[in-house]
Amino acid sequence: MIQLRCHEDLEQLVMTMGFLPFFKNEIPGFSVEEVTSSEFWFSHENEGAWEWKGPVVRNGKCVYGKLFNGKAGFVSLDWFPELVNYRRCDHAILNIPGTSNFGHNDHLIYNAVVTHESLLSKEIKAICGFNITKKKKKIDSFIVNEIEKPIRGSSYVGPRESFEAVMTRLQMNTYLIIADFEYLLNRHNQPYGWGIARYTSPELLFGKSLIASCNRHSKEDSLERIVAHLHKVLPQATDRQIMKLIEEYH
Repeated sequence: MIQLRCHEDLEQLVMTMGFLPFFKNEIPGFSVEEVTSSEFWFSHENEGAWEWKGPVVRNGKCVYGKLFNGKAGFVSLDWFPELVNYRRCDHAILNIPGTSNFGHNDHLIYNAVVTHESLLSKEIKAICGFNITKKKKKIDSFIVNEIEKPIRGSSYVGPRESFEAVMTRLQMNTYLIIADFEYLLNRHNQPYGWGIARYTSPELLFGKSLIASCNRHSKEDSLERIVAHLHKVLPQATDRQIMKLIEEYH
């Protein structure tokens, strides 16, 4: 079995497989978690799989986000347009909330990210009014003055759906992806802690022409191509197992 030991190994595996979930799933061996050497999974001594995500995404050959049954993983640029075509076909994010699979909060977050081209998760929460309480600390003045201003007046409305639920739906339907991970710096100017996700749209990161390159295919054609490819690289997988990872998200 392949054992990943660096971000180059991870990127090469994604390019070979086309699709690669980050965590274990029903298909044995089909995850970053299962093919990463143990000393590179959680380690204080070595950079590992959690740190490799950033370099792989920044290299521009793979897409990363919650793309597999609501969980995170990678898709190569060769296959991402087919996934976009399949996932978005019946779930267009129209300009009028309530006319598609998406509600007000989906539009609020999506428009905020697209307006500013990319935003950290904490910036999205601040702009869109998620998790705001009376005890919440004062929002950074940069966020208030430079980011929130263009869409001032926008606020969270509707049922108290969690921020994570809305973000998962936007990623699963391929409207938002993670462009990078940014880290806090200690007094020695060294990064520490968990990386904070920076979100953008695939059109902004890779261009509209790439994302639209498969729209000449029907939804069924794109699904058939994806399933056939996954059966080729995962001969042990059943149709049900593959569809559980690839199927649409509501």
